[in-house]
Amino acid sequence: MESKRISLYIKRFLFNRMSKEILIFIFFLILSSIFWLILTLNETYEREIKVTIKIKGIPKNIVLTSNETDTLRVVVRDKGWLLMRYLYEKNRNINIVFKNYDHGNGYGIVPASDVKRMINQQLEMSTSISSVKPDRWEFFYNNGERKRVPVRWTGRVIPEQLYFISHVQYWPDSVDIYSSREKLDSINVVYTEMLNYVGFRDTLIVTCKTSHPKDVKVVPDQVRIGFYTDVLTEESIDGIPIKAINMPAGKVLRTFPPKVKVRFVTGVSQFRTLRPEDFTVIADYEEISQKPSDKCNIYLKVIPHGISRAVLDTKEVDYLIEEE
Repeated sequence: MESKRISLYIKRFLFNRMSKEILIFIFFLILSSIFWLILTLNETYEREIKVTIKIKGIPKNIVLTSNETDTLRVVVRDKGWLLMRYLYEKNRNINIVFKNYDHGNGYGIVPASDVKRMINQQLEMSTSISSVKPDRWEFFYNNGERKRVPVRWTGRVIPEQLYFISHVQYWPDSVDIYSSREKLDSINVVYTEMLNYVGFRDTLIVTCKTSHPKDVKVVPDQVRIGFYTDVLTEESIDGIPIKAINMPAGKVLRTFPPKVKVRFVTGVSQFRTLRPEDFTVIADYEEISQKPSDKCNIYLKVIPHGISRAVLDTKEVDYLIEEE
């Protein structure tokens, strides 16, 4: 019963005069759109397509220090319908034979003319190439020479106010680099790409790529970094002994008081682990002998890692030099 109603409604709509006019309008609209599309696609245009370039036939004793695979940006000119085919086609690539373009000394280059010729083989006869970027393709290699160097982060990593970064951990903490002997000798650390993390309070774990010149290969080229935070607190530790330095044989320096206090800013968790022996406070006999006075200067010489704004409660103390 319901299907009969629907069928009757459709018949009434189709044979209604206004409905006929709407259908005729839609028919001619579609027809004109098809003609417009045909005319448009028959015009000549320029579009950019991507072509993958890859090196083949690499000898076993050779390590590429540049990318084995790269992408060329090619601007082609042809009819619109053919350009549409290029844009939606995948796996368009050209292969480079290593020995044909090896110039020796860890360097090879594929000239622009050869790049265009190989790309043309992938295109229709009517298609012309307007430009190729890069216009020539370079690759670098070595004979397996490598060096292991540490990783360090770079950029802006700033925790929330009243927090600070107490510890940074890397996975892995070192990477292998492959390049020419001269370049290997000049690189002592590999930095990450620029990081930008602001306003966090909990431990931050990030995965990022390394930053390096195009003729340097880094293995692995991606690392994980952990930024561990702690709450800042202003604290002090008393009972730090004053040590004399540069004392001649047979003499002893006694200070009054013999121990002092240091004030500093650190993290709450780190403060719990600190002891007076983690700090070193000194008095220099050479300075005392050159500038005799009732009091001698003392200096905070050793401060544990993670401590900032460390200052002594006093910078001068009474002293006495005794013969042993």
